[in-house]
Amino acid sequence: MKAFAVSALALVSICAVSAQTNDPVALAAKVQQRYNGIKDIQGDFVQTYEGGVLRTKTTEGGSVAIKRPGRMRFVYTKPEKKEFVSDGNRLYVHMVADKQVMVSPAPGPDQGDIPAMFLAGQSDLVRDYTPSFTALPGAAPGLLTLKLVPKKPSAEYESIGIGVNPKTLQIQFITAVDTQGGRSSFSFSNLKENRGLSDKQFEFRIPRGVDVVTNSARNQ
Repeated sequence: MKAFAVSALALVSICAVSAQTNDPVALAAKVQQRYNGIKDIQGDFVQTYEGGVLRTKTTEGGSVAIKRPGRMRFVYTKPEKKEFVSDGNRLYVHMVADKQVMVSPAPGPDQGDIPAMFLAGQSDLVRDYTPSFTALPGAAPGLLTLKLVPKKPSAEYESIGIGVNPKTLQIQFITAVDTQGGRSSFSFSNLKENRGLSDKQFEFRIPRGVDVVTNSARNQ
């Protein structure tokens, strides 16, 4: 009886996801509902960027930790070390090789078009975007892919996109097309959710001896 119940539940889940694949708004709503119940995420990422006049392509990688709302830490380990850290109030960009830290206000809910801000709980897939099923360059085979056009025009991005695992509705791919035609994409792996990450993991201490740039004003 227990095995039958488990099989029936699995069948219901499969049918529900199958129905969502015919309706991009319904799929976006289910993904949003899933992430509304997530407090934190951590894992690994590979980021690619293709753009510029020569359409050059770069690839970087590292680890990521996110705590909703608004806290993020992207630690790049290859090909060079750098960090992007938001404590919810300020965003720190640490270019290790350049010995420089840039400090700016953290992106808020009105800047949800920034690719990672949905994962940080700063935007809503249905409220803020018009979704459609579109193939996304770089997304792994088998993912359900949605193109998301901001309902409120963005000065920086034309659209973003997500790749969703059809079984778990976990977002494993995010991409964004900027207004210059460049494309930045993140592929996530080894994702773990609701691990109880501490706020301290998103604090940033400015190292000694670095050049600090704050709101376009340079301080030593």
